Amino acid sequence: MSPKQNSAVGEQAAAKSKKSTKAANRTTGKSASTESASNGPANGEAATTAPAAGAKRPKSAKPESRLAMVRRARRINRELADVYPYAHPELDFRNPFELLVATVLSAQTTDLRVNQTTPALFAKYPTPEDVAAAVPEELEQVIRPTGFFRAKARSLIGLSTALRDRFDGEVPGTLKDLVTLPGVGRKTANVVLGNAFDVPGLTVDTHFGRLVRRWKWTDEEDPVKVESAIAEIFPKSEWTMLSHRIIFHGRRVCHSRKPACGACPIAHLCPSYGEGETDPEKAKKLLKYELGGYPGQRLSPPPDYPGKPAPPLGTPAGAE
Repeated sequence: MSPKQNSAVGEQAAAKSKKSTKAANRTTGKSASTESASNGPANGEAATTAPAAGAKRPKSAKPESRLAMVRRARRINRELADVYPYAHPELDFRNPFELLVATVLSAQTTDLRVNQTTPALFAKYPTPEDVAAAVPEELEQVIRPTGFFRAKARSLIGLSTALRDRFDGEVPGTLKDLVTLPGVGRKTANVVLGNAFDVPGLTVDTHFGRLVRRWKWTDEEDPVKVESAIAEIFPKSEWTMLSHRIIFHGRRVCHSRKPACGACPIAHLCPSYGEGETDPEKAKKLLKYELGGYPGQRLSPPPDYPGKPAPPLGTPAGAE
């Protein structure tokens, strides 16, 4: 065989050797991959790195259906009824006119401050006719502790004049008539209707709106739309007491800035649990009024109220 032939045979042999080596490598790779897979996570586990200890796992709960939300909402109402069997309007009043005036005064202040102010107010101006004839500057001084006293004095004189001239000095018992009075909107009208005339109504104040949104009953912000949404969840017969229970809970437990989640009796039903303090001992310190061992807001609370009455205006701190 010539040198050229020998060279050609050698090249062919080398090429065959390279092909054999590549084939062997491919076989070895497949074998290693198969072995790795057989030794990997079993039982359908993902071959991923485990999360660090203490890391929060994402929630995988299904979205709540409308029916489930309604059932949960009604259960919350039942449980709040057990917690606050004594829930009531926290404004002192003896008749519809006093409740109407007190509710107008309660804007941008506490019910406590109103209750401390109205005894002197009604001693001087007991009827709509008296308020309608009041000297504005003198009325302003009486209601000054409630804040915004000039605007409130105008509203009180205006609504009292309307009661005197259009309603024979009597507070009307319909929403349609009440909202025509100066300074009276739907919230004030519903307070008066529900508590002075036993006409069911929803009182959508800041506490009510905050809690129904935390509980995911609605995401509406406008009070009228909130009222409409909640009215679809509960029978009309429940509206007034539902309002009292929600407002009681908002003032005592489910605060705006720091809710007492760890001391909340309906925490197991709340989708917003954890927004506030969850430690039970720390949460107890956040409770207010009778739940925290403090006086309530009314100077003359109902007989079944378990807390202490509020102190009169001017009572030194610690003397109540």
